[in-house]
Amino acid sequence: MSTSDLCQALLGHYCTKRHRGKEDRKEAVERKQKVLHLVSQWMALCRDFLRDDEHVKLFMKTLYRYVLDDLYEHPSLDKDVRELQKLYQLHRTHTVDNYSPQRKSKALFHQSSLKENRLQSRGTQRENKEVLCHVYITMDSFLSMRAHGGVVAQELLQAVAERMDVPLGGLVLVAVTYNGGRLLLQPQDRVFSDSLRPVGRLHVCRKDLGEVLNPFTDNSELQQRTARMLSLNTWDVAVALTNFDWTIFASIHEQELVYFTFSRHSSSSHTVALELLLQRCNEVQLWVMTEVLLCPTLCKRVQLIKKFIKIAAHCKAQRNLNCFFAIIMGLTTAAVSRLSQTWEKMPGKFKKLFTEMETVTDPSLNHKAYRDSFKKMKAPKIPFPPLLLKDITFIHEGNKTFHDNLVNFEKLHMIAETVRLIRQCQKDPMGNGITQKSSTEVRAYIDDLHIIDNQQTLFELSHRLEPRA
Repeated sequence: MSTSDLCQALLGHYCTKRHRGKEDRKEAVERKQKVLHLVSQWMALCRDFLRDDEHVKLFMKTLYRYVLDDLYEHPSLDKDVRELQKLYQLHRTHTVDNYSPQRKSKALFHQSSLKENRLQSRGTQRENKEVLCHVYITMDSFLSMRAHGGVVAQELLQAVAERMDVPLGGLVLVAVTYNGGRLLLQPQDRVFSDSLRPVGRLHVCRKDLGEVLNPFTDNSELQQRTARMLSLNTWDVAVALTNFDWTIFASIHEQELVYFTFSRHSSSSHTVALELLLQRCNEVQLWVMTEVLLCPTLCKRVQLIKKFIKIAAHCKAQRNLNCFFAIIMGLTTAAVSRLSQTWEKMPGKFKKLFTEMETVTDPSLNHKAYRDSFKKMKAPKIPFPPLLLKDITFIHEGNKTFHDNLVNFEKLHMIAETVRLIRQCQKDPMGNGITQKSSTEVRAYIDDLHIIDNQQTLFELSHRLEPRA
């Protein structure tokens, strides 16, 4: 049933004069109150997703008018009117006994003020929302940068210049649009659209449109990069990763899973937070691969892999299964796992620990090992989002929504049970807070990861480190 059909059905049920034959006054009030209670629950749960729906706006105005008209005959509905006003900021723009022009003009002014305030509020919320911004510094690698929704080109350029230690004056920001065109962004140009999606693939170039650097040739810089990573405390890195993931996960609404599964082909702004968490999982996996494959010396590479195994163990201890999975998947990709000389040098206890962690990510028996381990963890905790989406997709694709023109409520109950897991993971009834104070240096490093996202380039680096026999 579409939103429009549901609105029509609710209005029809509220306004109907007959309900299973003759209906007395008490039954009529109860029926109307049930409809209003259902609407309140629906709006409280899905308010953010329904705010801009024109069908819902018209439905709410019409329902509100009907309830006001019924107040004379059914005074007990007064509480429900106040509930509508509280939830949806609907103010009484008219009363049944007073329609003076002065009152009407005041009501219209009040309505327009409310509308302007809501628009300003939505704009402010959008600008304050955090996003992950991919800024390419070569054709194969990008910086994953944490930014706010209203970030402008100048702010991004300054952050890149500081991160790459290059002069700001010689840099420009270019957006490669989806049809292949190039757009040179001016310093005060907004980088993200209203739906919090970038205007195109962002590239930082020199003013002659040359690349800022080539990350695969400067051996001294690679040595510094590895040394910096090895100098970081593994627990602090895990804390910074978990804090970052929790910021995104805590803002996910459970309905985003449904929108993502049922409307995957539409560019909906309703799934921004969920897409960010999925994007972050991919980034961490690529970051692990990048760090290992850009490490030129064998002994340092062994130390680096040991460090990542420790970080994965700490993430699991901190109940962050998103980063735990991402790190393990990064270490088990073909480009890293084929480095036989590196893995042979690994101490036995680290090999054993890594094997145990691999078991948790084992997909056999429908990810039984992961599900059992996750169930034992106390909330709050961060799940592995792709598995949640897989569960909902299987339920959706494997069960019909209608049987003989009747709604298959069993399917809807299964989807609701899976989706409800998000809310359960976000709750903290026992005060087991998942976030901790992290080092400023580590947080700055984790917020701006330098990542190679070209699989062919990663394989070339792997073969350069350990050529095929």
